[in-house]
This record gives sequence, C-alpha cells and structure tokens, in this order.
Amino acid sequence: MSVPATELRDFAVALFRAAGLGEAKAAAVGHYLVEADLMGHDTHGLALAPWYLQGIADGVMTKDGEPDTVSDRGAAICWRGNRLPGAWLVSEGVKLTCERARRHGTATLAIGDSHHIGALAAYLPEATAQGLMISIASSSPSGAQVAPFGGLKGVFTPDPVAYGIPTPADPILIDISASITTVNMAQRMLREGRSYRHDWLMDAEGAPSHDPQTVTEGGTLLPTGGLDHGQKGYGMALSVEALTQGLAGYGRADAPTGTNAAVTITVHDPEAFGGRDAFLRQTGWLAKACLASPPRVPGKPVRLPGQAALERRRRALADGVDLYPSIVPALKTEAERLGVSLPKNMRNKV
Repeated sequence: MSVPATELRDFAVALFRAAGLGEAKAAAVGHYLVEADLMGHDTHGLALAPWYLQGIADGVMTKDGEPDTVSDRGAAICWRGNRLPGAWLVSEGVKLTCERARRHGTATLAIGDSHHIGALAAYLPEATAQGLMISIASSSPSGAQVAPFGGLKGVFTPDPVAYGIPTPADPILIDISASITTVNMAQRMLREGRSYRHDWLMDAEGAPSHDPQTVTEGGTLLPTGGLDHGQKGYGMALSVEALTQGLAGYGRADAPTGTNAAVTITVHDPEAFGGRDAFLRQTGWLAKACLASPPRVPGKPVRLPGQAALERRRRALADGVDLYPSIVPALKTEAERLGVSLPKNMRNKV
C-alpha cells in the first residue's frame, strides 16, 4: 500500500490543523513527520502523530505563538521555545541560522523548552541545498533512559546529533545518537513482542539484555559502544547535553516535566572560511575515497551516511510512501476522532 507523498502531507497537515495547531505549526509538523517517513526513519515519522495529538489535547504541546528571544548577538541566538511544536521551531531555526551564517560566516541557535522535534536528518537538506554545512543536536531534559558509562541509573536520553555536509553530488547526511538504540524503537519492539538481535540494553542489575521489556523494569538503553566501549556514547551524551541544555540555559537542573526538548542548530558558510569551491573539493574527494573502498562483504559496497535515505526519498516521491504497518490503524483512529478524511489508498487498506 503506497500513498502519494503529497496526499500524505496534506492529510498530516489536516490532522494537526483539526487538532488546533496554528496554520504554520500544523504545516511544519505534518511536513517533517512525512519527510522522516520518506527517508525511511519510520519510528520518527507519522508513527509519532498519535503521541503528538495526545500532547496537543493534554496541553503539553503549545498550539500557537512565538518563542521568547533570550539573547541575540547576531551569530549567537537563544530562544525559549515555550513547548511549541518542535518541527516548527527547528524549521524556523534552520532558516534563521542559514540566513545569519551567510551574513556572519557561522551562526548558532540554542532552543530551550521545545516540544519533541522528530528525525534530525529531515531538516538537514534545507541547509545543504544552499551549500551550507549544518549540525543539529537534541536532548530531552525530562527523559533519562541512558545511564552514564559504568553506572546503573539513567541520566540521559539518546541525545542525537546530525550533520549535513554538502558535496559536489548528494550531501552527506549523518544522524547518530549517544545510545545504541532509541526509546521509540524499544517501545515498538515491545508492542510487537519482538526482541533485539543483540544485547543493546542493560537491566536494572547491570546485565546486558536484548529484551525491550527491560526498559520498563528499571533498565536502560546502552550507550554507543556498549558495555565494552560505552565511554564513547557517554562522552557524546555529555557533549550534546552541554550544547543543548547548557547553551539554552534550561534543562535537567530545572526538573521539567512532560515532553520537551533542547536543541542547538549550527550552520557554517564555507565561503567565509576556505571558500566554497575548496570545501567541495575536499568533501568530494572524501566521498569518492569512501565509496571506492573495497567492500568487506562482496556485493555490499560502502555507502555514505544518508545515501540510502535519499534514495528511499526519491523512490517514495516517485512511487508513493509505504507506511510501517502499525501506523495506518493508529492514523485511522485519529482521523475518525478529528473528522479528517484519510488518503484514498489508506482507506482501501483499513
């Protein structure tokens, strides 16, 4: 069952508009959730819609308004997000930092007290299409599903960071996290009665586990590097927490409750440094060298980060979006509740 991307976007926007989000906010949330599905990040696409819609109904997500500007020094900006939709805050933030980077060479925006922002990779092409390099880091001050390396009690969230790097061809799109797996994936596997193929979790006593039930029983997600080299994920989490909550001036020390996120966006204009042509010469060489590396497994050539996601996106735009099976019934329930018509192909499916 494939749904045309334009129909899916229109449907998603209509859902959030019907739930009470302001026009621009609904458009951003609908667009970026569908972008995640287009790229294959299906735990961070429309799978999140029922949770977001519940947050709107409960008053956890602010329906409309503007962020407060905490400070603005031109190339360094800080917003208090007032729990506005994360997709809208980040999309507006990317636009602002791209514009400021062209003026100042580089620009950084820290956002405190945002709502959940979804898949970081979905925002990167906005900058790379302009020849700009971008990074986005995110954390959730009210979550604590990842323990510090050597500890038992969760302190961090998966704390992802993403980089968009222009090249002479497709951009490199890196989206990684400080934990081996994510909360959303663990919840999906728990609902479906599945277990991980590897021990990516740790139970409350510190033993490695592949059972997602562990996370509901006092266990944690293992940091990137696992029990062997988890200091790598631990160090990354500390860095992301400082970059997001630290720079925003709002985070765990304030003990926030409910769904929230802290985000930091940084954009560099290569023209302000060694020059755009020189930048592309370097990234182009690096990309070609990686792709030319002999594959460890015959028939499975080396890929660049984001290469598969961009290929999936192109196919989905041409042939339609194949949603993860459990997403459609949940969307049907929300559509009926809000009086929004399902796309034709989804009606035929449910």
